Amino acid sequence: MSTNQRNNEEEVDLGSLFLIIGKGFSKLFNFIGNIFKDIFHVVITILIFVKKNIIKIGISAIIGFVIGAFLEVKTSDKFGSDMLVQPNFKSARQLYNNVHYYNDLVKQKDTIGIQNTFKLDKKSAASIKKFSIEPIVNESDIINSYNEFILEVDTTTVKSYSFEDFKGSFTTLDYKYHIINVVSEENDVFNKLGDVILSSVVNNKYFSRLKELTNENLNRTDSLFRQNLVQVDSLRKVYMQVMIEEAKKSSNGTNIDLGGEKRTTKEIELFETNRKINKDLKELVEDKSDKYEVINVISNFQPIGYEIKGVVKNKAVQLAALGALLMVFLLLLNKVNIYLNNYKK
Repeated sequence: MSTNQRNNEEEVDLGSLFLIIGKGFSKLFNFIGNIFKDIFHVVITILIFVKKNIIKIGISAIIGFVIGAFLEVKTSDKFGSDMLVQPNFKSARQLYNNVHYYNDLVKQKDTIGIQNTFKLDKKSAASIKKFSIEPIVNESDIINSYNEFILEVDTTTVKSYSFEDFKGSFTTLDYKYHIINVVSEENDVFNKLGDVILSSVVNNKYFSRLKELTNENLNRTDSLFRQNLVQVDSLRKVYMQVMIEEAKKSSNGTNIDLGGEKRTTKEIELFETNRKINKDLKELVEDKSDKYEVINVISNFQPIGYEIKGVVKNKAVQLAALGALLMVFLLLLNKVNIYLNNYKK
């Protein structure tokens, strides 16, 4: 009797469990269904709103398009040109300050200032519309800088300063490459700008002295590495000669060479030393190439600029979209106003 009662209780428990699970799935599906219903309701509401006001929105877009087309015809063509540079010795900040200064002259319409700075005629100076500079964002720059940081500091500092902390403190100025962009109404003014933009940084006494000292140290290290290579090669030749002489002696009789293994080990060590010095020398040459100038010009301004155009940048398209959005905003504002008036009642 007790066994049957226990079985009945287990069946009841299982039934209750399945009932709870079933209700859980039912609530989950209902929740998901309600989400889709809400999304569908929002989409339908938007479509109904657009359908009711399509004429007003269309007229606003057409008016914006006409005004934009008129302005586009009246606006002169614009041309752009880019310079890709690699600043050294922490000179990026000075370069950014200079470019921003030139752009401020443009904003203030200081044609005389631009004319005197870049040695341009008045028409060419007035044609320049924008200076800008931005980094070439590359994740590997952050990783390489962090690796250099680890090699320079002690282990305790590294443990307390994670990669995420370092990445958070990595600024625009810390990237390796930067691109300078100039926009002008004339397409042949750009080749007169590059040297002037860089000259105030390149000719800076602090950066010039830092470049000179850095290159002296690199040249000294280069000479030392090359001397070490010559010495290692000389030692290898000596060991080779000794091994040849020992081999000749061995051919004349039976010899037990207890030092052979040691000489072989030294030969391997010399080979590894030679390989390491060559690797360091290769890295040094690359470093010398990078640090030879205060600012390395990867690619200069194109003598003839490219025309700046496109649908997105077209004033007719921009003002048509702006007109349509403005009408939508006014219609929604009117609906909100009606709702507030009714709410008070």
